Amino acid sequence: MGNLDDLIQLIPPPGGPVDPGGDWQSAEKELGLVLPPEFKALAARYGAGNFDDISLLSPGELVVSARDLLGTAGAFRDDCPEMVPFALWPEPGGVLEWARTGNGDSLCWLTEGEPEDWTTVVWNPRAGSGRYPLGAVAFLCAYFGGRLDVPLLGPPPPEPWFDSRRDRSHVYVKLSAGELPYEQRLGILRDTLSPTADRGFHDEGEGNRQYHFKACDRDWLLTYEDCYGHQIRVAFPPEDDGEARAVILGAVEAMGCQVLRVMTIEGKPAWLG
Repeated sequence: MGNLDDLIQLIPPPGGPVDPGGDWQSAEKELGLVLPPEFKALAARYGAGNFDDISLLSPGELVVSARDLLGTAGAFRDDCPEMVPFALWPEPGGVLEWARTGNGDSLCWLTEGEPEDWTTVVWNPRAGSGRYPLGAVAFLCAYFGGRLDVPLLGPPPPEPWFDSRRDRSHVYVKLSAGELPYEQRLGILRDTLSPTADRGFHDEGEGNRQYHFKACDRDWLLTYEDCYGHQIRVAFPPEDDGEARAVILGAVEAMGCQVLRVMTIEGKPAWLG
C-alpha cells in the first residue's frame, strides 16, 4: 500500500534532515534483531521528527523503548492480560515500538518472520489495540493517504506534514473575548503570520473550536481555540522569543482582544513581566 517513494510524494521530507544517521548497528546488536531496511531508509530520508503527532524513534530510542515497554507493559500484562494481547520483545514475535504519539499511543512492529515482513500494531493500554498487515512505511502511506482507518489515531489531517525535531518554547496567550467574530479574529492572526499552512481543525461552534496551523517562514506552530478557554498556543524556536512576543501580541491587538495572561507550558508567567 505504499513505499518510501510514495510517502515522499505524499509528505515531502525536509531539505536538511535533522540527525538522519544513527547507530543502527549498535541498536541491532543490543536488540538481537535486524531492523527493517525500509525503516532505516525512512529515518535517513526524513531525519528525526514527526509525521503530524507520530514521532519516529531513533536507534537509541528504539532500544530504550524496548526495555521500558517490557518492564511497564509486562507488569501491566500480569494484572490485565486482556489489555496486552501480544508478546513483548524479546519474547518470540514480541512487539517492538518504532513510533509514538503525544496521546500515549505506541506504533509497534510484530517481530514475526523476516524484518521486511513485520506488520504494525497500534496500542494504547487505556484504549486497546489494532493490528494492521503493513510495515512502518506502508502504514504511514495508507494512514496519511486516507486509505486506512486507525481508530486509536483518529482521522489524519487533510494536508499531512513532517516536522523535523527541534527545541521549541511553548507559550499560551489567554485572551478576552473581543467583539469581532471568531473567524475574523482567526483571519487576522493568520494574515499577521502569513504565509501559513493548515494543520487541521475541530469546529463544533462557539466554545468548541480549535484551528491548528503553521507559520511557514518562521517554523512556528500555532493553535487558536476557545474550547479550553480563549487562547493562542504557539511553539517556536527559543531564539525567536523576542520576535514571537512582538508578533503575537501585535496580532492580539489587531484582533481587538486583551491579553489576560501569558504562561509557558510549565505554567510560568511569560512576556508581560
